[in-house]
Amino acid sequence: MKHILVVDDDPHLRDVVVYALQREGHGVTAVHDGRAALDALLGPSCKHFDLVVLDILMPELDGLEVCRRLRASQRAHLPVVFLSSRDEEIDKVLGLEMGGDDYVTKPFSPRELAARVKAVLRRADLVTASAAQPPADAPKPLRVGPVLLDVARHEVRCLDVALKLTVTEFGLLAALMERPGTVLSRAQLMERAYAYDNLITERTIDTHVKRVRKKFRDAGHDPIETVHGVGYKLRDV
Repeated sequence: MKHILVVDDDPHLRDVVVYALQREGHGVTAVHDGRAALDALLGPSCKHFDLVVLDILMPELDGLEVCRRLRASQRAHLPVVFLSSRDEEIDKVLGLEMGGDDYVTKPFSPRELAARVKAVLRRADLVTASAAQPPADAPKPLRVGPVLLDVARHEVRCLDVALKLTVTEFGLLAALMERPGTVLSRAQLMERAYAYDNLITERTIDTHVKRVRKKFRDAGHDPIETVHGVGYKLRDV
């Protein structure tokens, strides 16, 4: 059973989300605003969560700021699914660029939300399963130039600087590092990095690649190259 934190200031919508997730067998904790969310996630009495369903538009402390603080914390890998009444493409991109793993617009079908949560949790489980393997069976770390990716430890280092990647970003980088110098189309990245998750779109891939590249640039080296009209590749030097 997974434990999910639901954050929404609308009590009716909060109840709908909680019910939809509980029907899938998840344990659910619900809070009504961003400050309560940060207390549950990062406060002195914080609990273990496997995923956060996070409303964006909330008074005082919105979901984007909650996500930003979460990504800067020791729980930076925790998956986040945003909820928002804004369905413009720019709003979705902003949510993903802030560190969200997925973005669901209101009004939404409870089944759709449950499916998207399931897809994100599945990606997180793939990483967890790799990390839980006995050391003798663990996949060897991947190294390409100054970039080191350790699947078993869910760690990425560049020029000896540790990078904090979300579960989604980690899967994408691993797919590229497994085939350095090979161009992967967006469709191939969706297939290889996200285990045939049909809820991922090509625009989502672009947004996650942009976030990964920014983190590398902050570390002093960008190993990813855009091949216009085709996709992306990892430089093999």
